[in-house]
Amino acid sequence: MPIPTVISLDAMGGDHGPPVVVAGVRDYIRRHGGEGVRFLLHGDEAAIVAEMARHDLTGDVCDIRHTDKKVASDEKPAQAMRRGKGSSLWNAVEAVKLEEAGAAVSAGNTGALMAISKLILRMSAPGLERPAIVASWPTLRGVTAVLDVGANIESDAEQLVEFAIMGEAFHTAVHGGVRPTIGILNVGSEDVKGHDEVREAARILREGGLGLNYHGFVEGDDIAKGTVDVVVTDGFTGNIALKTAEGVARFISTLLKQALTSSLQAKAGAFIAMPALKEMSRKIDPSAINGGPLLGLNGIVVKSHGGADAKGFGNAIRIAVDLARSDYMKTVGANLGRLDSVMHAAPAGVPSEETVS
Repeated sequence: MPIPTVISLDAMGGDHGPPVVVAGVRDYIRRHGGEGVRFLLHGDEAAIVAEMARHDLTGDVCDIRHTDKKVASDEKPAQAMRRGKGSSLWNAVEAVKLEEAGAAVSAGNTGALMAISKLILRMSAPGLERPAIVASWPTLRGVTAVLDVGANIESDAEQLVEFAIMGEAFHTAVHGGVRPTIGILNVGSEDVKGHDEVREAARILREGGLGLNYHGFVEGDDIAKGTVDVVVTDGFTGNIALKTAEGVARFISTLLKQALTSSLQAKAGAFIAMPALKEMSRKIDPSAINGGPLLGLNGIVVKSHGGADAKGFGNAIRIAVDLARSDYMKTVGANLGRLDSVMHAAPAGVPSEETVS
């Protein structure tokens, strides 16, 4: 009998806690099937049991690890690291380190989750400093992985290349990409555009022999077009782009609803167009793309939006399952090893330390 994939869940995280987390488990099972998957739920046992009974989930699917301690949504990362041990968030991540679970999911405090995950799991390579958050962005061609969207305010050339490596592996594991194309977000597509770090990152991706499918520079409008499968940028720019896109989507959705309910004629047209409108709504539904993995850790941790509903949390679980069952960690490790060789190779004509007597 195959060993089940175990997903560790912070049941107390987010705006809603057990009601959404347990409902998210039910949503995942309903849409993707529960065969070969088990869940460790960390948090208040009484509250979790009550929600499991409501959603007809049994101990065959869910194991409960009780704790009455949780990390507050406004707790600073430094405080969370000092006082968070034994909390539902801490225990969910620690289960990955102890190899009790293949991945962890939390809708809790983002800063605390990043700090605790880095403390417990460490980074997957010596040169990596912080995890990168990846967003799955709906586009005209499918889904594009965009990273970083908030973890690293500034990024040098090597970090941008690391994002490219991790983004490629993520897109392959979660979205089924075959040799995903990679672009660096810039103010223009010409090679001379942008600051020194993005130009140097582009040079490494072109000439470094990393085996990545590098497309070149892309601009902001290329994200929604789906020009490339993976868009690489620093966390400051990526977060602004993400929040801007979310705001524009809500703006358009509101205008569309107002227009379609403005008159009887408009309502009749909306009724006729309802199938197409539902399909459009499905494609831009935030719940359908919820779940941002913290890439670069020595283990898999997925961040869910704090206000996610059951469908959104279920999608975050799906991403965690897909990553846990994939070769993501192995692929990233191999490519980061090649990058380390490229970055630390002696320049042409200069002997390495080993050859200097």
